[in-house]
Amino acid sequence: MRIETRPQTVLRTYPRWFYLPAGVVFTIFFVVPTLLAFYFSLTRWTLFDATFIGLDNYERFFNDPQLTAGLRNTFIYAVMTSGLKVIISLPLAILLTSRLHLKSVLRSIIFFPVLVSTIAVGITFGALMQPSIGLINNALGALGLGRPDWLGNPSLALFSVALVDVWKGLGIATVIFMAGILSIPNDYFEAARLEGGFWVKFRHVILPLSRNATFTVILLSFIGGLRSFDLIWTMTKGGPGFASDVLTSVIYKQYQAGFYGLSTAGNVVQFILVTIIVYPLMRFFNRRELEEL
Repeated sequence: MRIETRPQTVLRTYPRWFYLPAGVVFTIFFVVPTLLAFYFSLTRWTLFDATFIGLDNYERFFNDPQLTAGLRNTFIYAVMTSGLKVIISLPLAILLTSRLHLKSVLRSIIFFPVLVSTIAVGITFGALMQPSIGLINNALGALGLGRPDWLGNPSLALFSVALVDVWKGLGIATVIFMAGILSIPNDYFEAARLEGGFWVKFRHVILPLSRNATFTVILLSFIGGLRSFDLIWTMTKGGPGFASDVLTSVIYKQYQAGFYGLSTAGNVVQFILVTIIVYPLMRFFNRRELEEL
């Protein structure tokens, strides 16, 4: 007996010319500037000329006393903002995807800070955190509590800016979690409701099935924390002293002083640092995702 087999359909990839526009754009706007940055980091340059000096810029950069404080503060800032955004935005997303009557209003309130300029947020909270006339300290004083110098105390400055960053970025993180929760089939929630209520639903349905959203929030907020500059510069300018200096503010101060080659070397160091940290995280998250399939 002869069994006829149907030929298997082979999925054809797109023709190579289809990738050409994307390749040209990627080369012009990413590859070429990156290569130029690597070259100019090895020079002493101005707007008119460039002198090749080898690795001198990197040697001076790593001998800068601000660098150690800047690197430490960068990691503290990135970990703190990333962790708090996950911890706070997940419960908010659960609340805003529930049957709460005012959830539309609350969604608008939570997402509103995302639409406000970072510079405006920095100026506003800088005024609110003034130790003598700021609204926050006036409220604490009315309650009989202390009046901390939020931005002038070296022990508080970096954490104060990080909290403002969390407030501003909470809307995006919450929306990502909401998208993850709303993509879960309703059958899972019905089964969890029969098994034991909210805790079963949270532990066995929401937490595992919104893991991709969690990974996305961690990655985006961590990268944002490593690259953060505008909010820190607006509120503290890296002060007091080097207390809230991060890698980007150290690079900017070198650029302000006219050390263009040195600041370019700092940008290259930041690029390599972010790549070294983020790429393994992405590989780890992708591996976990594949193991669950």
